[in-house]
Amino acid sequence: MAGSQDFEDDPRNRTVRVWLNGDLVPRDEAKVSIFDAGFVVGDGVWEGLRLHKGALLFLETHLDRLYAGAAQIRLDIGLDRAALTAALWETMAANGFDDGVHIRVMVTRGPKSGANQDPRNALGRPTVVILAERKEPSPALATRGLSLATADIRCTPAEMFDMRLNSHSRLNLITALLQAIDKGADEALMLDPQGFVSSCNATNLFIVRDGQVLTSTGEYCFNGVTRANVIDLCRANGIPVALCDFPLDMAHAADEAFVTGTFGGLTPVREIDGHVLPNALPGPVTTRLRDLYAALKDREAGL
Repeated sequence: MAGSQDFEDDPRNRTVRVWLNGDLVPRDEAKVSIFDAGFVVGDGVWEGLRLHKGALLFLETHLDRLYAGAAQIRLDIGLDRAALTAALWETMAANGFDDGVHIRVMVTRGPKSGANQDPRNALGRPTVVILAERKEPSPALATRGLSLATADIRCTPAEMFDMRLNSHSRLNLITALLQAIDKGADEALMLDPQGFVSSCNATNLFIVRDGQVLTSTGEYCFNGVTRANVIDLCRANGIPVALCDFPLDMAHAADEAFVTGTFGGLTPVREIDGHVLPNALPGPVTTRLRDLYAALKDREAGL
């Protein structure tokens, strides 16, 4: 079993240089303190990006999400957008990267005076890491697809824990995934507090019924950059799309389904809770949207 984050190991990643607080260090030497707020209590935010044919895809949108998340938890990244962008390109150049790279930007509140929850005990120096690796989605997923299983863990409203915040603390999502794994599935399907379909544990879910694409309202799911791009592609290309509440049995009876994420793009789903979806993978609407998304990435890269 493997989820939408599945990739083939590339031995060259063992020698990558990691950007850590302004220094480029060998991967094995990239370390933070055990008193770092991210290690102690998961106090931080992160962002995932793709380097595609020389371009950092949808960079400004990703930076918007990163800086908004940091502001939400009152975390000063210590770098403005121009400086962080320069650090990203410095990391790409140091590793000789130009394509097929997944990047994770991680920012924590930094070292603390003690191992406790109170953010006032942070010493005022955020920890900023840029980890870039050669990673491509497994090609087999396009025809094998994902198996999803519904978890008991629900997506939460903003007043409990805002799912739109890319927090370092992912235990609720990991717990949901563990439940799915116990059921023999690849990823967890999660419902919202009212019992409507919301999200997967690491990706956004879309279903297709009678040629119409359906996804959740977005109130309880990840603020996915790829999700937003797919919705825009549907609207721009005459593909009916609705952001709405829909029950689990509607997902079970879907013609097609797919999940979206920065790493995998659009990944087909083959079954949900044991209900095998009828179309061969990838289905016709999924295939069209995968092609449209590939073209969008090339346009973003200036091709």
